Amino acid sequence: MRQDERSGSRRRVPAALIVIVGLLAAATPAQAWSPVVHEAVTNRAVETLPKPLKQFYKAHRLEMPSLSPDAGEEETAPPEEGPERRFAADALLPFPFADLPRSEAELKARFGERADKVGRLPWLIQESYPRLVEAFKARDKAKILSESDALAALVADLNNPLAVTENFDGQKTGQHGLWVRFSAKLPEAMGKRLVLNPDTARYLDDPREYVFSVIARSYVWVDNLLYAEDLAHRGKSGYSEIYFEALRLRLEPLVKERLSAAAEDAGSYWYTAWTAAGKPALP
Repeated sequence: MRQDERSGSRRRVPAALIVIVGLLAAATPAQAWSPVVHEAVTNRAVETLPKPLKQFYKAHRLEMPSLSPDAGEEETAPPEEGPERRFAADALLPFPFADLPRSEAELKARFGERADKVGRLPWLIQESYPRLVEAFKARDKAKILSESDALAALVADLNNPLAVTENFDGQKTGQHGLWVRFSAKLPEAMGKRLVLNPDTARYLDDPREYVFSVIARSYVWVDNLLYAEDLAHRGKSGYSEIYFEALRLRLEPLVKERLSAAAEDAGSYWYTAWTAAGKPALP
């Protein structure tokens, strides 16, 4: 079923409920995933690494901001993630985005003001990676850990299908509030079922180019996600435990696949940065 047909056939939602859901979403940090997810991805990324790197990260994992015992405290909590931590590729070009410019400067030159509205997620990754390379070269433990943590979070965000579409909150298909329901509440509802199985980290021949393959691999799930959520909500008046159980049954495999890929990608970026730095002895 086409996306516009699904939208047209969707049961009408009372206007007051839409307003309430909209206000709830607006009051929530625009995170591509919840802190629970970022913690799971970062932890599993460590396990993907070859022995020298794995030993380093395992020994110091609690010094990484998202894994710190104090991560939930207000004074040490990471800053809220805004719209720039998305990239609405379909607002610019049709899938598979083959002609998408490979730098932010090229994107702005081609699309002008439209480029300012789609987010900066690919460029944030491209900016973070060389900082990690330099941290490895300097053998600066604190910077290695903090930049690794930041890069893992960005890579995880890019593996969220909603982070790479203009319809990130279901606002174009009558699924308002989808961002929070899928990215935060669903993984938390999965609890112990949120088990990730990433492959081993690998060397990335072109770390800058790699972000665009991740965009494409994430985007292929957008229609499936929208349709599955539509089915999970049919016949239900709200977003109760019954809804989230129906959503889990339909989308748990997708969540696990995307987050396992995110952990593998994060580990691959770490390993590639260390290799690019000359595989220095770790501090």
